[in-house]
Amino acid sequence: MDRFRELLACPACGGTLSVDWSCGGCHARFEAPDGIPNLRLPSDARTETVRRFYERAPFPGYPPRDTLQTLRLRAGRSGFAPLLDRAIAGDARVVEIGCGTGQMCLYLARVERVVVGVDLARASLLLGASAAQRFGLDRVQFVETDLQQSGLRAGAFDVVYSAGVLHHTPSPRASFARLAQLARPGGLIVVGVYNAFARLPSRVRRLLVRLSGFRRVTFDPVLSDRRHDEARRTAWLRDQYQHPEEHRHTLAEVQRWFAENGVEYLRTYPSAVLDDEPDDLFTRAADNWRLEGWLAQLGWMRTLGREGGLFFTIGRRGSATGIPVAVSALPAARHRTCRPAIAPGASQADVGCPVTSRLPRCESLSRLAMRSIL
Repeated sequence: MDRFRELLACPACGGTLSVDWSCGGCHARFEAPDGIPNLRLPSDARTETVRRFYERAPFPGYPPRDTLQTLRLRAGRSGFAPLLDRAIAGDARVVEIGCGTGQMCLYLARVERVVVGVDLARASLLLGASAAQRFGLDRVQFVETDLQQSGLRAGAFDVVYSAGVLHHTPSPRASFARLAQLARPGGLIVVGVYNAFARLPSRVRRLLVRLSGFRRVTFDPVLSDRRHDEARRTAWLRDQYQHPEEHRHTLAEVQRWFAENGVEYLRTYPSAVLDDEPDDLFTRAADNWRLEGWLAQLGWMRTLGREGGLFFTIGRRGSATGIPVAVSALPAARHRTCRPAIAPGASQADVGCPVTSRLPRCESLSRLAMRSIL
């Protein structure tokens, strides 16, 4: 627990937490029932509504008789998850904001990484912690906390990852500003939100579902895949068609968030550059032409719209002086995020170079983020 505690902080004052979960600054006391620290302070009514929503139906849940091997196999069928895993260094400190039931945390918790997964809903965290115990993973720690008053230490993480979370907060722009502060100078930020264009097919489906009184859901491939898993089917149905808080965003809007918070924009996944196949998620895209970005987003209605419309934007936090830090300029000892993870017994050739190795292009991001690994 000590290697995780240094990454946490008092949510009230940012002070250091002792072994008994008391704050050395404001002397507030916290608890860690079931091994999951509760660092969540009372929140606003809208955030509390979202928390209760996921307490009733943890998302996304685990298939019956799931194992670490089957989880990794599902992730391996996607384009994004293996690409992310290869881009993150084997000794990186990773945090997932809004981890839900923790599948991505468990997938990334390999080699020498330290992974922290945080969420508002304790019911979801309990499922993740139980799975980690079953799978024999001890390099992941789940924490109950709220991004608005976070129990995470600012500037402590090499990689900050969040998928499908910010668009469920009252102010996604303000939430991103808090998220960005968690990355160290030169650290990487990977944020997935609903795209304003790619989400249109889902909004049409949602309208039809509501008109039917939720008796009939058509043209949803995820529900079709989960027809024999009622719990996960219900979780998807609630998340996609009954969520109490949802926002949608364009690439230009997310890029403004990056600029406002001193984060260097690198690329999106899927790529906003037409015919671009990213070999390394943490390198800058070949171009950033706004017109091309709009055309790419229109195309996402077809490729992403069938399964939710989620897209990722990737950036690097600038230095303390506000000047973006190039990967090549980072000190070698802190140059964590450009070395691929190498499993015990594997060679560099087995893993490949994150810059020169190629992965098959994934037509649908949501297939990987919302279905393949979940």
